[in-house]
Amino acid sequence: MRVVGVAVGALVATVVGFAPGAVADDVQSKQWYLGPMQAEQMWKVSTGKGVKVAVIDSGVKADTPSLKGQVLVDETPKSVAYRATADYSGHGTTMAELIAGTGAGGGLKGLAPGAKVVPYRIELDDLKGGAEEKKKTPEPEDAIRAAADTDAQIISMSFGAQAPIPKEKEAIEYAASKGKLLIAAVGNDGRRSGDTIGYPAAYQYVVGIGAADKSLTVSNFSSAGNYVDLSAPGQGFPGWCDAFFRSYCDDVNGTSSAAAIASGAAALIWSAHPDWTVNQVTRSLIDTAGRTWAKNDPSKYAGYGFVRPRLVLENSNYNAGPAHVDPLAGENRGDLLAKSGTSSTSPSPSASTPSQAPEKGSTGSTSAAGSSAESSKGDNTLWVVLGAVAAVVVVGGGGVAVARARRAR
Repeated sequence: MRVVGVAVGALVATVVGFAPGAVADDVQSKQWYLGPMQAEQMWKVSTGKGVKVAVIDSGVKADTPSLKGQVLVDETPKSVAYRATADYSGHGTTMAELIAGTGAGGGLKGLAPGAKVVPYRIELDDLKGGAEEKKKTPEPEDAIRAAADTDAQIISMSFGAQAPIPKEKEAIEYAASKGKLLIAAVGNDGRRSGDTIGYPAAYQYVVGIGAADKSLTVSNFSSAGNYVDLSAPGQGFPGWCDAFFRSYCDDVNGTSSAAAIASGAAALIWSAHPDWTVNQVTRSLIDTAGRTWAKNDPSKYAGYGFVRPRLVLENSNYNAGPAHVDPLAGENRGDLLAKSGTSSTSPSPSASTPSQAPEKGSTGSTSAAGSSAESSKGDNTLWVVLGAVAAVVVVGGGGVAVARARRAR
C-alpha cells in the first residue's frame, strides 16, 4: 500500500487579520524578501509574462483576489483535473500566490505576477473525504506526467516523501526529457533528523530548494543533504492555512514557500529570455546565486546559494552558457536535460539514458513541505550584495547523505 504525500508548508501558524479586501500593505509588508530582492526593479524588466507554472499541490483556489485571472483552469489536463481548484488545505493556493499572485485585494504578491499558474490537485496526507475521494484524486506521478505533456515550462512541487516511488521517478524523468524545469521543496526535517532525504527533490533532474530567513540564515527546519541545490526565502511571511480562506495566517514557514519563490524567480528569467532552454535557466540561477563558499563546493544546507534573479535581469547581455549542456550533469548523471532541447520529439523514460547514480533514499511517508519555526532576526541587505551572503548552519544531525553525486560540506 502506498503512503501518500504531504505538502511541505507549515500548518502550525498564527492567524492574523489579513482577510481578502484588507489593505495590501498589511500582507505585502510581511513579504520581507520583496524589498531586498529588488522586486519592483526586476518587474520593470520582467514580470514572468508568457511563462506557465504547473503547481502540483493540494489544489489552487482560482478566485482569491490575488489569483483572479492568474489561474489557467481550463489548461489542466482532463485526466488529472478532478477538483483542481478545490484546495483542501490552503497550501496550494499559497504557493500559487507566492509565484504569480497580483497582490490585489490585500493578497500576497507573487514574485512573478505576470506568470500564469496551471493547477493540479494531488492526494496528500491531509486530504479528507474517505476512500472514494482519495481514489478520484490524482497521484503525484500522474500529475507530473500530465504536466510534462503541456506547454508549462516549470513544474513546481511543494510536497515530499521520505521514500522514492518508482512510478514517480519515471514521471520525473519523462518531464525532464520534455525540457521542463522541475523545482521541489527539500523538506522540513532539519531539526529532527539532519540529512533526511526528501522526494521528489532528491530525484535526478529536480532542483531541490532549501529555506532561509531574512538574515539569510538557513532555516533550522530546512532539510539538509546533497540534494539541496539552491535556497530561497521560506520563513517569516503569511499564507493561507486552511480550506476556508477567511484570513491569512502569519509565519507559514517551510521549504514549500522557498520552492514557490524559486519557481517565481525562474519564471522571471525565462520570460526575459524565452529562447533559453531549461539548462540555461538553471545555470543562470546557479551562477548568480549568493554564496561565500566556492561554487564547485556547494553546501549541503544551501546548495549553490540563495536565488538572485536580479543579477540575470539587470544584464541584458547575460551569457547563460550552452543550451544543451546540463549544469547539474555531475549530480544528475544522465543526459535527459541535455537531450531535451535538441529535437521536437523527446524520448520516453524507457528510451532515455537511465540514471547511474544511486538514489538518495530512505524510508518514510510523503508530506507537504511546510514546517513551523521560530523567526530569526538579522540584516536582510545581504540579498542585494553580490558575494556577501552568509549561510549560517543551524541544522544539526549526522545522518548519511546518499549520493546524487555530491558533497560533504
